Amino acid sequence: MGLLLNYSLRNLRTRKLTTILTAGGMALVSSVFAAVLMLAEGLEQTLRDTGSPENAIILRGSAETEISSLVSRDEASIVEIQPEVTRSEMGDAFAAKESVVLVALPKRSSGSPTNVMVRGVGSNSSLLRPQVRLVAGRYFRHGAREIIIGRSIAQRIEEGILGGTLHFALSDWTIVGILDAGGAGFDSEVWGDANQLMAAFRRNSYSSVTVRVPGDRDFSALKKRLESDPRLSVQVKREIEFYKEQSDVMARFIRILGTGMTTFFSIGAILGAMVTMYTAVAARTREIGALRALGFGRWTILAAFLAESLLLGLMGGAAGIACSSLLQFSSISTVNWGTFSELVFGFKLTVTIALYTLGFGAAMGILGGILPAWRAAGLNIVDALRAS
Repeated sequence: MGLLLNYSLRNLRTRKLTTILTAGGMALVSSVFAAVLMLAEGLEQTLRDTGSPENAIILRGSAETEISSLVSRDEASIVEIQPEVTRSEMGDAFAAKESVVLVALPKRSSGSPTNVMVRGVGSNSSLLRPQVRLVAGRYFRHGAREIIIGRSIAQRIEEGILGGTLHFALSDWTIVGILDAGGAGFDSEVWGDANQLMAAFRRNSYSSVTVRVPGDRDFSALKKRLESDPRLSVQVKREIEFYKEQSDVMARFIRILGTGMTTFFSIGAILGAMVTMYTAVAARTREIGALRALGFGRWTILAAFLAESLLLGLMGGAAGIACSSLLQFSSISTVNWGTFSELVFGFKLTVTIALYTLGFGAAMGILGGILPAWRAAGLNIVDALRAS
């Protein structure tokens, strides 16, 4: 068997042009397949990294997003005093009462409006989000109409520069800082003082309350107490799970649509591999007859040609991974279906995606090679030796 495998490898090297063209077609399809999975993974990772496993988020009972949630001031005060909430040495609760709204701002590239999430935050919001840091300017002053914007907003929104002014809620807001959340969803947000924003948007309720509750036992106790309190109409979730849910629908849609498209495109690559292998069988008929005469069985011949086709598929899959990995240096902007705001995220290549892509390439190779390999194995020894 080792001799036949070596024979197959040498034939791939001999037919360099055909091998490159066939593997190249598989590589194109494999790269699209990997790109789709990387896109969905990038979306999920962006929103997953937005939350913290130590934080709990409290929203209105029937709300699925912060945009549609309302938590009254009285309800927020009740949440703050719960014993499970972590407190500082001064006794202050690690709680952030935040208000979230959507505003339409013009894109720098086209001038067309896009929805941007504006988050009104309190003094503890940055303490609960250690991944958020200022990379330029300073933090806004509470009580002033000042804002800080995410790195992605600064790159895409008109006037999104340090010292610039954004106009929304019938007011001008001065940009005093640029924040970087390490690729998390906060990179696509505008932050300002919660009280100032609530007054500008004429809102009396918060959208959510985020608290630090490290332990699972404390989180379960907090969740049970708050959700059963007759004074409240709230739901309690781990922040990381809440943000993961925001990506589920869109990521699932990307995977289903992308997998369907690449499966359709793969038919061409499979047919290309099939033609290549049929040509190889026709060109090596006498060689196959000689191998059979030397004692190699039909199943051994079939396995050798199938291995040759499998190697083509693996080469295409590996090349597809190499090409798609370059997408990690780019990012894409789209609408988050959960909040209808613009969200910027990148392509993420993982070991799992690489293995799936190799498997996809291998499957194309096997499907393209099974019929030609069966034909090679079925050749009559005498007829094969007589072939011209």
